[in-house]
Amino acid sequence: MNPLLTARIVEVSRQFVLGMMSQEVARRETRSANVRREKSASSFALPKGKVPAASDLAELNAKLLADCCHDESRILSGRMESIGALLLTEKQHLLPLPTEDFELAEVSFPRVDQAGCAKVRTNFYSVPLKAGSVVEARVYSSVVEFRQDGVRIAQHERSYERAQQILDLEHYLEVLERKPGALRGSKPLAQWRIQGRWPESYDQLWELMNEKHGRQGGTRSMVALICMGREFGYAKLETAVAQAMELGCTDVAAIRHLLMSDELQHAAATTVDIGALAAYERPLPTMAEYNQLLCVCESEVPA
Repeated sequence: MNPLLTARIVEVSRQFVLGMMSQEVARRETRSANVRREKSASSFALPKGKVPAASDLAELNAKLLADCCHDESRILSGRMESIGALLLTEKQHLLPLPTEDFELAEVSFPRVDQAGCAKVRTNFYSVPLKAGSVVEARVYSSVVEFRQDGVRIAQHERSYERAQQILDLEHYLEVLERKPGALRGSKPLAQWRIQGRWPESYDQLWELMNEKHGRQGGTRSMVALICMGREFGYAKLETAVAQAMELGCTDVAAIRHLLMSDELQHAAATTVDIGALAAYERPLPTMAEYNQLLCVCESEVPA
């Protein structure tokens, strides 16, 4: 056999074997990196194999973000720089983000039923629209958003159960103004209680209003009070109700005054030095002499 051909075959075989070995090494390093990454993520995301406790997805995402930021200071085995420093180096080689956003929502156009709800997937969500209206529904991973003419009018936390009614008491306030008696046993109020949006101070104020105005009038006043939450914010309303309870006040107008107290405060007047104009300053008039005339007139009137 030709010696040159034999040497060429040997060289090609050696390159093939080295290539296969390098690919195997790369695969092993990738698997090891993935295992390290999974162990690192599970060390704070899933302690002891359990999902971390959180009241909602926003709180869970905030916790995961804080843990990830804390993990940036960690230095991997065999590395000289921290994870955060390596991340900044890697960012320089990444492609820029696309200029156009990618639509993540599943869009549908349900019709509002007689209960004021729009059916999305297998559940019913309340919307502040009349029955028969068509609304745009946008389903995301954690929320369901409703729009009309491109403007968001309602948003609910998405339910992954079936045949559920997710109701917001705020969407039924106009109806309750006409039929206040339906408030006490309503399903939207029950859901607000479960969500912690109806504090105990509301019930206490409600009972006082019923004692003062009767059950019908007291409930109507309570509905008017909740309407002010849309205007001023429910956190501020809860604070104003607590202040009203301390003052022994049950009047809706007075609670509105408490809500507007920040706007009614005026800056204190400051003293201005008028300089040479002080020479023309005169004392304020007194009415004491007129009181003497009154005494004289009373003495002259016969008994």
